[in-house]
Amino acid sequence: MSLAFVFPGQGSQAVGMGQALAEAFPIARHTLQEVDDALDQHLSRLMFEGPDEDLRLTANAQPALMAVSLAALRVLEQEGGKPLAERAAFVAGHSLGEYSALAAAGALELADTAVLLRRRGEAMQEAVPVGQGAMAALLGLDLDAAEELAAAAAEGQICAAANDNAPGQVVLSGHSEAIERAIALAPERGAKRAIPLPVSAPFHCSLMAPAADVMADALAAVTIKMPSVPLVANVTAGRLSDPDDIRLKLVEQVTGMVRWRESVAFMAAEGVDTTVELGAGKVLAGLSKRIDRSLSAHSAGAPEDIEKLLQQL
Repeated sequence: MSLAFVFPGQGSQAVGMGQALAEAFPIARHTLQEVDDALDQHLSRLMFEGPDEDLRLTANAQPALMAVSLAALRVLEQEGGKPLAERAAFVAGHSLGEYSALAAAGALELADTAVLLRRRGEAMQEAVPVGQGAMAALLGLDLDAAEELAAAAAEGQICAAANDNAPGQVVLSGHSEAIERAIALAPERGAKRAIPLPVSAPFHCSLMAPAADVMADALAAVTIKMPSVPLVANVTAGRLSDPDDIRLKLVEQVTGMVRWRESVAFMAAEGVDTTVELGAGKVLAGLSKRIDRSLSAHSAGAPEDIEKLLQQL
C-alpha cells in the first residue's frame, strides 16, 4: 500500500467539525487550542457552535479547516504509533489545504500556518469588493472545453478556470458579469450543469493579484523547512520539496489554477494506490475516485473514521 495524505479546501467546513475529536482525544484539543492561541481568537468555539455564516467567512474558514486537519493527523499519528513520514509517499492539499499539507509534513509550524491562513483569507476577501467577483462550477466539461467557454464569456473581463477538480468538473472564477455570461453559455457548449458557487470572492484568478502580493510579504517573514515527504503542488501538479520553491508556489497559488485532477493523477502514476483525506468532509475522497477508479480513497475527520482507517492500514 502506497499512501498520499490529502487535505481539504474551503467549502468543506461545517458547524461541529472537530468537536468529537477534541472531546475524545487530548492531543486534538491541544491542537485546536494552539490555533486559538496563535490567532488570539476562540476559533474552536466558532467551529463547534457556529453561527455558520461566521464560520463560512474566508478568514475564519481557512484556519479552521487547517486546524481540524492537523488535529485529525495528530490523533492518527498518536493512535497508530507512526509519524506521517513513515506512512505517506506524498502530501497534497486543495487550495488552503496546501498549507495544511505543509504543516502536516513539518515544513510549516502550526502557529505560523494559522496566522498565514488568517492573513490569506483576509487578503483574498479584500482583493475584490463584494459583488464584483464570482465563481461557478461546470459539470460535464473537461478543462479544454471549460477554458474555451471562459474565453468566450470574458468579453474583456476576467473569466478563467480556477479549479480543475476532476474529469467533467471545472470551476470558473472572475468578474461577476463574465461568470453570469459563462453560466448562460454553458448549456450550448455541452455542459450538463453550471452552478453559481456561494463564495465571497473570485479565488484562483488574476483578480486575486493584490492578495498574492500580501502573501509574498507574509511568507517572506516565515520559516519554511523541507517537508518530511514531498508536496504535490497545486500550480504544478508535481513534487516539491525545496523551501524556496514552496514559498514561490504558495504565492503563485493565490492567482493560479488548482490542478487537482492532474495532482491526483501524478500521485497515482508515482505508485500511490490509496488517498487519505484528513479533516472536515469527504470532498477529496469523492474526487479521487472520479479521477482514478483504481484508487482506494478514505476520509477521516472524526474518532470513528480514524479507528476504521487504522484497521484498514
